Amino acid sequence: MSVILVLIGFSLFVALTFLGLYIWAVKTGQYKDNYTPSVRILFDDRETESKDENENNGKDE
Repeated sequence: MSVILVLIGFSLFVALTFLGLYIWAVKTGQYKDNYTPSVRILFDDRETESKDENENNGKDE
């Protein structure tokens, strides 16, 4: 029976720790990026595509 009480206490401690860290992150502005999501679709990912093509062109298959 005492093991159950220890596990409940530990789980409450972990849950409250994560809740505190989440509240701290929100208050310090970790989630305040309002600009990037709206323009992310406009960015082109050609740099990574051309890099992959250049690596594949140098190999003999």
